[in-house]
Amino acid sequence: MKTASPPGTQHPRVAARTALSTRPAPLPVKRAPARPASVPVRPTYPLKGAVDYALAVLIAVPALPLILVSMALVKITSRGPAVYSQTRVGRGGRVFTIYKIRSMFHDCEKVTGIQWSVKGDRRITPLGHVLRVLHLDELPQLWNVLIGDMSLIGPRPERPEIVDDLRVTLGRGYDIRHAVKPGLTGFAQIHLPPDSSVRTAKNKLVYDRYYVGRTGLLMDLRILFLTALKVVGLKKLYRRGPRHPAGE
Repeated sequence: MKTASPPGTQHPRVAARTALSTRPAPLPVKRAPARPASVPVRPTYPLKGAVDYALAVLIAVPALPLILVSMALVKITSRGPAVYSQTRVGRGGRVFTIYKIRSMFHDCEKVTGIQWSVKGDRRITPLGHVLRVLHLDELPQLWNVLIGDMSLIGPRPERPEIVDDLRVTLGRGYDIRHAVKPGLTGFAQIHLPPDSSVRTAKNKLVYDRYYVGRTGLLMDLRILFLTALKVVGLKKLYRRGPRHPAGE
């Protein structure tokens, strides 16, 4: 897929950085949306909602200063808002609004369109690289957990445009990941890197299916513990799961 040429009205700084960017991984070929009439949902264990809310409140207390400092640094170092919103697909196929601290140059998708981010993506600001490594850009999604759009643990929510394409490319079985609430972290997220192609999305779907079929309190607590190890750079202390989890 060819990189789109910057429009003449594009801000020169954004256009220059985009022109120098590493070619992002192309999305699947755009086809007619494959939205099913309904996406079946699965019941979760009784305490999941209460556990999500209680832990989100506990995490939000120390996270708030980090969010405010990160927002201030974003405003100082680059043009545009500190926090931005996107639509994502959640449980049952319901579309909701997600919030993130901006880690890319403002309005860069007006030039590139919707694309997966890959290693060396020049759309990411210097500060954005730090925010992403430390996962600070995701902290505003604690609000999504508090209002019930997301869980702390679950499959990572994807954008509607990408979901439509993956439903065609990977088949209707892709919607199994929408049977539960999406999460800030999850079984797939602690074992695999962020999606950058159809192949990586297919690999992650296997892990999401494994989680959906075995979700429970002990599973969630284990994922939270391993997420903490990953955030502080101790991922090597837990064994990376196989490419296809046992039982799939």
